[in-house]
Amino acid sequence: MKIKTINTILLLVIFTFFSLTSCKDSEDKNEIVPSEEHTEKEGGHDEIEEAMLSRQQFDALGMEIDSLQERNMAGFVEANGELEVPPQNEASVTAVIGANVVEIMVIEGEEVRKGQVLAYISHPDIIQVQTDFLNASNQLKFQEKEFSRQKKLYEAGVGSGETFQRAEAELQNAKGRVQGLKSQLQLLNLNSGNIQAGNINQRIAIKSPIVGTVQETNVKTGQFVEAQTSMFEVVNTQDVHADLMVFERDISKVTAGQEVIIIVESLGGMELNAEIISISKSFDRERKAVHAHAEINNRPGNLIPGMYVRGRILTDNSETTALPEAAIGRDGDDLFAFKAEKEGDAWSFQPVKITTGVSSGGWVAVNFLSPVAPGTQFAYNNAYYLQAQMQKGEGGHSH
Repeated sequence: MKIKTINTILLLVIFTFFSLTSCKDSEDKNEIVPSEEHTEKEGGHDEIEEAMLSRQQFDALGMEIDSLQERNMAGFVEANGELEVPPQNEASVTAVIGANVVEIMVIEGEEVRKGQVLAYISHPDIIQVQTDFLNASNQLKFQEKEFSRQKKLYEAGVGSGETFQRAEAELQNAKGRVQGLKSQLQLLNLNSGNIQAGNINQRIAIKSPIVGTVQETNVKTGQFVEAQTSMFEVVNTQDVHADLMVFERDISKVTAGQEVIIIVESLGGMELNAEIISISKSFDRERKAVHAHAEINNRPGNLIPGMYVRGRILTDNSETTALPEAAIGRDGDDLFAFKAEKEGDAWSFQPVKITTGVSSGGWVAVNFLSPVAPGTQFAYNNAYYLQAQMQKGEGGHSH
């Protein structure tokens, strides 16, 4: 009986061991093994697919949003210069006679019409020329009557030929003197008809010969100005154009009709479209360049002659998609731009991978690795900040 009891205990121990082993194998088979993707997520961080900016952040950063643009990024000649106007659009207003300034009618920056009075001047010589004209006109009338009388006497055989010829010569001299004084009155902007009627002007008007803007006022009230002294500078800026200096090495590449991008530095880098209208045939030996004149197409009203400009004369009409340098972010070897979408009062910026080409004037030619729908908007600046926001995950969420 004792041996039988021991055998029974051994059998129970063996059965229990196999039962436990079987349960463990079953649990091992039913255990969930983490996927590679899940493991990576637990061991790392979720990739942030966008950067979010609140309305306040958007405004504070001065974000610029726009759709993609086509620009000529290759095949151009750089040329610097300044704005100027054609000679016929500039006027130096002078007095044709020495006189005192008695009244100034305009100020610098004022727009004037052709023939508008800029100032009045006065001097005894002005009164004298009118008096001389009036006397000469009266003398002419006398000579005309004397000539008519001598002619009748000569034709009747009563007067001598010498007396008749003298009367004829004196008549011609009187006509010449009247005509000369009349021309002087016209230069002084005085009406000869009014003077013949007995109206003597004590002052004369200095008028603008062109439409334009008073750029300089060189006189003061009471000042004596000599004849031909510049009193006012009037400029018509409606035809302002760019005078660019093309260096010797680039002369052969530039021809009339080429498109030019004009950058006005003093107006915050404003870009204007222009076209080459003429190229000087005279070589500037000091600068080793020639003058190329470009007519501005989209001309604003705040252009002033003398402003410094930079020009890019396009010699190749091929265009490509481009973005400002400030719109391009970098993460290692990857380059990307930020697609912008408005979400309520906030803005979402999603990185889109790109490759870049040539750069010029702060712009870079770009190529998108994936198609971009027409009209898609992108951030045009602050790519570095958006990249930092995206990496920190501030405001980011997956779609």
